[in-house]
Amino acid sequence: MTNKAIFLDQVGYSPRMKVLQFLIEGKNFDYTLTDLLNAEVSWRTLNLLMPKLLDQGIIIKTRKIGRINLYKINQNNLVSQQLMELHHKLILKEVDKMKKRLNREKIQKS
Repeated sequence: MTNKAIFLDQVGYSPRMKVLQFLIEGKNFDYTLTDLLNAEVSWRTLNLLMPKLLDQGIIIKTRKIGRINLYKINQNNLVSQQLMELHHKLILKEVDKMKKRLNREKIQKS
């Protein structure tokens, strides 16, 4: 199971959640709209979604290079913080499951 599946299986595979997951996983970086296409959403959907996320304060515009805007998750926003915490906890839960499974397999091989 990938990190993508772990988080999105819980919150849904909507374009909004795909973009937010992409930004959460790269929370220390800022991205262009073209970069955000790697979240597997269409250009049109991204252009409809970004103004809403900006208005809600979930993402922020970090800088502008020429005509290109860069964005990142707003780590000071309560909703963003909760989503990041959920993402982190879901990943840790999956890692714990994998460790337990590996320990059982190791014991069975002994």
